[in-house]
Amino acid sequence: MVGSLQVGWLEGGLMTAQYVLIIHEIASYSAWKTVFDQAADMRKQAGEISYQLLKYDTDANHIVHFSVWDSLANARRFFESPALVAIRELAGVHAPEFIYLDEIESGVL
Repeated sequence: MVGSLQVGWLEGGLMTAQYVLIIHEIASYSAWKTVFDQAADMRKQAGEISYQLLKYDTDANHIVHFSVWDSLANARRFFESPALVAIRELAGVHAPEFIYLDEIESGVL
């Protein structure tokens, strides 16, 4: 697959990435980012491979955390853990939405 980050296994031995998309409103970007950065080793040990941070173009406190994981099971276990609930509260996160995604195709145009 051109441009595909190969991480998880599909039928037939083909590997593709597993993603998590998190959309959340935060009280303060700088306060949230400090907590996010402090949790980097914890996220890596849990199975996060890479991430992107994005913000709404009309609202700097509406953040999208898009990440690649070694498995969706590990991502769910991490994000749904009581420790992460406490960390999100400390970071000023309001009502996060978690979307767990399997790649079906990618390409470069």
